[in-house]
Amino acid sequence: MFRPSPNRCRPVATRLQLLQYGNCTAFYRDLGKAKRGDMGSRFLTVFLLFCWVMGAGVAAAGERPYFLTYDHTMEEPGNLEVEASGLAGSPQGGNGFVSGLTEFEYGAKGWWTTEFYLDGQTTANESTIFTGYRWENRFRMLMHEHLINPVLYVEYEDINAADKTLKEVVGFDSQYDGLVPNNIARADHKRELETKLILSSNLNGWNLAGNFIAEKNLAGGGWEFGYAAAVSRPLSLLASAQECTLCRENFQAGVEFYGGLGTVDKLTVHGTSQYIAPVISWAIGDSIWKIEPTFGMTSSSYQVMLRFGMQYEIKGFGRKVAKLFR
Repeated sequence: MFRPSPNRCRPVATRLQLLQYGNCTAFYRDLGKAKRGDMGSRFLTVFLLFCWVMGAGVAAAGERPYFLTYDHTMEEPGNLEVEASGLAGSPQGGNGFVSGLTEFEYGAKGWWTTEFYLDGQTTANESTIFTGYRWENRFRMLMHEHLINPVLYVEYEDINAADKTLKEVVGFDSQYDGLVPNNIARADHKRELETKLILSSNLNGWNLAGNFIAEKNLAGGGWEFGYAAAVSRPLSLLASAQECTLCRENFQAGVEFYGGLGTVDKLTVHGTSQYIAPVISWAIGDSIWKIEPTFGMTSSSYQVMLRFGMQYEIKGFGRKVAKLFR
């Protein structure tokens, strides 16, 4: 989460006409708390009850429609998946933005998938900038299917504070971070380590997945925590007699829940951002198209956002590249 030095936050306060604050610390403290009617505890209770009810018949293998939540599906060894996704949103009182994320996912082994990301964004009335890169690795701990399938996730991030991809929400991240202008936020460079414990189950066509997130700035500071969870199912489990583009089995629908859980010093949902996001995907040949309207559940959250994306799988990519060097 962006924490500018005192000489950087004053232009933001002037721009928003918040002139009552005598210092930078007070400005950002009250800005983060503004209108924070906290539904976090109730939201988390409802979500856990939802998971318990679904657990009796939860969780189908294959590519799931999620944008943020990971299940235990790994990339096929030697295959390369390329995905371009975007996020459109606007902080209250600020400029609208569209962020972009380009992903290259490669199946290194059956138990190991590695992925490289490039991030960028454009903000209305400001600028279009490159905000950094990420290198992710996922390790499946149990190769055979189990009731609960654990995966370990480790990611290195080299980004700046102008990044608006919201690939995860941790700590006390809020929509107010998006009020900081690009020319100020991009100067705050961050190198972070992010880890996740991924738990996922498949049963009778359903998938239920949960991720616990822990993130740390390598320059200092404590750990920040968050979560993502989702449930999904294909619209049909039976394949049509003839191949078709609009068959129900080509569509998957689900819902994602995600948000912050505070920090190592204050583990809480109070004052955090919490989101609910219904999602649907459409598989066409080797490509998948996805769309996900997202709704904030607390005043710290962006109120409404829209995620969209397309991914394409290149089968046997590793083998094809290896042939070039023989």
